[in-house]
Amino acid sequence: MSKVQVKNWNDFCPQQLFLYGTYKEDGTPNFGLFCWFSYIWTTEDEYGGDGLGVMACIGGEKLTKDLIRKTGVFSANLVTEEILPLADYYGSVEGRKSDDKMRFRPTIEKGVILDVPTIAESPVSMELQVIKEIHLGNGDDVFLCKIKGETMREDLTNKDIPFIERYKSVKQVLAGGEQRYVSADGRDLGAWGEPKKSL
Repeated sequence: MSKVQVKNWNDFCPQQLFLYGTYKEDGTPNFGLFCWFSYIWTTEDEYGGDGLGVMACIGGEKLTKDLIRKTGVFSANLVTEEILPLADYYGSVEGRKSDDKMRFRPTIEKGVILDVPTIAESPVSMELQVIKEIHLGNGDDVFLCKIKGETMREDLTNKDIPFIERYKSVKQVLAGGEQRYVSADGRDLGAWGEPKKSL
């Protein structure tokens, strides 16, 4: 089948979703939904990195970005179908404008290494320390980070179970395009703003 020229966009380039966790000055946890996230490799000579790290791009100015800049640390918690309604809610409520954004909460655990909130219901949580911020146009910024700690659901570490079976059991959620949530196995999970209605 032939291809046609289209407007530049990121449809059909699925990205996994993460809830970034930070603490406000009063100790209240804050979570925001993000998906511009991938891995990098750094060395001590490059911004003080020490191996596998991540790059997290945050578009626009928002409370989560304010708190990351203030503390230099945050958590990244993988979003699954189980916690999608909560993630969708956090992704559609502005923390700067809503004092009761955290009225719906997951089970919050303290980071093992860093002072960051993590989500017990998420099967994979990373504790990240910013080593460099790169300013882009229109208020978008990339944070290069060290992975200082990571926790994973215990059964996912069992290598006696084939990787694909462990992967399927996670039921992670992707941003697949056209403002819709998609399961890792290709099922439609609703438009942005729909899953939160079940809370």
